[in-house]
Amino acid sequence: MFKTRLISGIFLVLAALVTLISGGYVTFAVVLGISLIGMSELYKVFRIHNRLPGICGYLFAILYYLLLLLQEKLPGNAADWRVLLFMGFLICQMAVMVFAYPKYKPEQILAGFFGLFYVAVMLSHIYLTRMLPGGQFIVWLVFVCSWGCDTCAYCVGMLIGKHKMAPKLSPKKSTEGGIGGIVGAALIAVLYALAINRFGNAGADVLTYAVIGAAGGAVSQIGDLAASAIKRNYDIKDYGTLIPGHGGILDRFDSVIFTAPIIYYLAVML
Repeated sequence: MFKTRLISGIFLVLAALVTLISGGYVTFAVVLGISLIGMSELYKVFRIHNRLPGICGYLFAILYYLLLLLQEKLPGNAADWRVLLFMGFLICQMAVMVFAYPKYKPEQILAGFFGLFYVAVMLSHIYLTRMLPGGQFIVWLVFVCSWGCDTCAYCVGMLIGKHKMAPKLSPKKSTEGGIGGIVGAALIAVLYALAINRFGNAGADVLTYAVIGAAGGAVSQIGDLAASAIKRNYDIKDYGTLIPGHGGILDRFDSVIFTAPIIYYLAVML
């Protein structure tokens, strides 16, 4: 199992390097693909992955990404186009429930709507971050914060963890580990800023990166626990089997889903 996880982990790192260094259409296509697979994994939990609520979700996810790609060419405000799209998606989902009644339960319709935001919209911020000025450096904070926090939280929790963070949901996670993860993510972000300033002439503000790292580390833990809560409610171990040793896309990107938007908006504001 360890060997399988290691090989899969190396492949993921290489894939991330190619995707994020390339930028542009490559990053766009890969993030869109990951979003659609992640939506499918979530929709399988609610048994709508190959049914109308899920199909509507995939369609509107693709339309949403096309809006992001073409937003500079659209007339009017790009935000208004996105709001119109989301309203159209809600109407479409409700129409499915009405005209197929009583084939779909309300929670399946809600899951279809939720899946677009929880997976596609949240993950799209990886692409949006990459396209920012200096995004070739900033986008790595998404992964530095989420995966770095996870590693630091695990180590601190193993060493000094005593108080359970969420005993019923994740008995192995401790409050001490959570705090260690946040501090660790901030420190890793600082080291990353120093490295890209030294070797990439990035001009990154170390304090800003520390703040972003701490915030990203905090929300990444919420993302991890939120994904676990859904799995426990529906009594499943993993969302999928796409990544050997790791599970599905949502199992590997559960914390990234929450981290990506936070990194993007903090980078824009700071």
